[in-house]
Amino acid sequence: MKNNVKPFVILALTMILALSVPVSAMAEEKTAPQGAGAADLAPSARSAILMDADSGTIVYEKNSHAKLPPASITKVMTMLLIMEALDEGRIKLTDKVPTSEYAASMGGSQIFLEPGEQMTVDEMLKGIAMASGNDASVAMAEKIAGTESAFVDMMNKRAAELGLKNTHFANCNGLPAAEHYSSAHDIAVMSRELLKHSEITKYTGVYQDYLRKTSDKPFWLVNTNKLVRFYTGADGLKTGFTNEAKFCLTATAHRDNLRVIAVVMGEPNTKTRNAEVSQMLDYSFAQYMNHTIFKKGDPMGTVKVEKGMRPELQLTAKHSYSVLLKKGTTVKDIRYELKLQPLKAPVTVNQPIGKLIVYQGDQVLTEFAVDAPSSVERAGWWTLFKRSMGSLFG
Repeated sequence: MKNNVKPFVILALTMILALSVPVSAMAEEKTAPQGAGAADLAPSARSAILMDADSGTIVYEKNSHAKLPPASITKVMTMLLIMEALDEGRIKLTDKVPTSEYAASMGGSQIFLEPGEQMTVDEMLKGIAMASGNDASVAMAEKIAGTESAFVDMMNKRAAELGLKNTHFANCNGLPAAEHYSSAHDIAVMSRELLKHSEITKYTGVYQDYLRKTSDKPFWLVNTNKLVRFYTGADGLKTGFTNEAKFCLTATAHRDNLRVIAVVMGEPNTKTRNAEVSQMLDYSFAQYMNHTIFKKGDPMGTVKVEKGMRPELQLTAKHSYSVLLKKGTTVKDIRYELKLQPLKAPVTVNQPIGKLIVYQGDQVLTEFAVDAPSSVERAGWWTLFKRSMGSLFG
């Protein structure tokens, strides 16, 4: 890019894709047109939502912003913070996690950790994702933040960063507590964020496994989400139940090029919960498809970094970027623009640096945030001097 580029660097690329029916222009939160019968997808739920995982487009919703007790769906945020800690290198899957007296004292669903017992992060994740272990959740909270209270502060901070306006956590496992609530919409958003860590489905999508397999007290894990066994393409995410919350589920399934998230809260029983979520998933796969703009790992462009140790950053897709399309629609022009802010070192990894905007004509179909793929330190004067000399004589 040339030195006279104005405040926003615009890389405009035009391509022909299959046409979506009109979608609202709200970034990261759009509503797709609903077909006949869509309003009846979850008649027994107190609250529900159906969302495209890639674009965030809402296909169906019912009382989706109502504040309700989330029960063990709380652990979606717990798992998100675990996955982010792994990505950032603060913990490793092979790290040993000790069990405190407090963690071992948790009631409800558990993997029966004993005080002083150690398991790896990998094993704790299995216990949380499959068996909904309240004890494993607290043990991981203490491993990452020192105390559960400090970890809960991290959970609430992350919820605020994700723009979740109807969520507040009081613990990391979903046991009943005052001022502990969320909404179907917020759960879908945090589920979508968790799914950006694609390796999480290696835990949430497994139907059965073992802990302590070689010990004299092996523990058989059976996934509390039966859809991962009985629904084609289902590989997560989390169930929940308390007397107050009733039966809840955030489910995800992937078929062909489409991944969807279905959330129901306050269902009367597991049979109804699973049937209505299956109906929501069936509807989305019958009515919609995704067309990919960028696949994970695809090159997206470059952006210059003023006075950086590296003069530019290469951008690659951290996850799939796609548009939700209604099946059977006509084909029209769709274009996209990568709008990036001018960068000046230092740059921090995951720092917001712009957005990818997808248009149909002049209408915005969807927007995606673009973050810095890595940090760039400020260059020293000698590096900058050599660079300018090279530019001058080159």
